[in-house]
Amino acid sequence: MDAPVADDGGLMLAWAGGDTAAFDQLYARHKGPLYRFLLKTVKDRAIADELFQETWSRVIGARARYRPEATFRTWLLQIAHNLAVDSFRRRRPQAGVEETEAVFAAQAAPEREQPDHALSDFELRRRMQRAIDRLPDEQRTVFVLRMENELSLEDIATVTGVGKETAKSRLRYAMARVKELVAE
Repeated sequence: MDAPVADDGGLMLAWAGGDTAAFDQLYARHKGPLYRFLLKTVKDRAIADELFQETWSRVIGARARYRPEATFRTWLLQIAHNLAVDSFRRRRPQAGVEETEAVFAAQAAPEREQPDHALSDFELRRRMQRAIDRLPDEQRTVFVLRMENELSLEDIATVTGVGKETAKSRLRYAMARVKELVAE
């Protein structure tokens, strides 16, 4: 058995060289953050499960071609992001005008019109999750990559395939919108 390698890129290269324990370490380190990213991105457990499996399948298929040009985490999340984008394109909502109007008509009055009350931690988390869910896809993705996965702007730009300034702008708009929505 090979000596343990702490670096993810080194683990990936060791696994490509035949060290199966290296893959076990990579999977253990990244399965939780990857799944949370996918679940928050697609907001559907069944689709997140499918994309999670497909992401790891792509990693397995690419192990011989892997080059540590970016961090393993960035590379992994880029694969997941691309699969999520493809999934969005395949599953665009097809709601009609009547259905949309019915949904909006059934909505309760905004919380700001209800009596003031102290927010519990649970309520604050719930508001935060709702705010994140209401972000446009591009903003939600950069927000989750930054807040959940603690990626730098450069890594976010790499994962999403946009320029650093675009990633920065999307993150700034997402942060402002989340703050505004949580305050409602």
